[in-house]
Amino acid sequence: QVQLVESGGGLVQAGGFLRLTCAASGRTGSGYAMGWFRRAPGKERQFVAAISWSGLTTYYADSVKGRFTISRNNTKNTVHLQMNSLKPEDTAVYYCASDSQLYTITVGKPDSWGQGTQVTVSS
Repeated sequence: QVQLVESGGGLVQAGGFLRLTCAASGRTGSGYAMGWFRRAPGKERQFVAAISWSGLTTYYADSVKGRFTISRNNTKNTVHLQMNSLKPEDTAVYYCASDSQLYTITVGKPDSWGQGTQVTVSS
């Protein structure tokens, strides 16, 4: 089991930026893919981005392409989500996720979840 702790959320004006960090501990051996999801008020959880263990393969939801960038540091067991040009519709609780298979994350079924961090974008 992998334990995931998110940080970096907060309140920002539209057009601003935030950088989320997810720290992983526990079974963080090689091969684990990582990802980010979000849940807006009254909506279902939505896939945001995912990254392979090597960092060479990334996937993004269409709604964040060109604005968000996922990256990872395997020596520190962290994954980051750089969010630029934020919009009010990006307001949500953002969750970090992990799984041995990148595909499993992209279909919304990772085996480990963090507790989430709130991101609020004001207009």
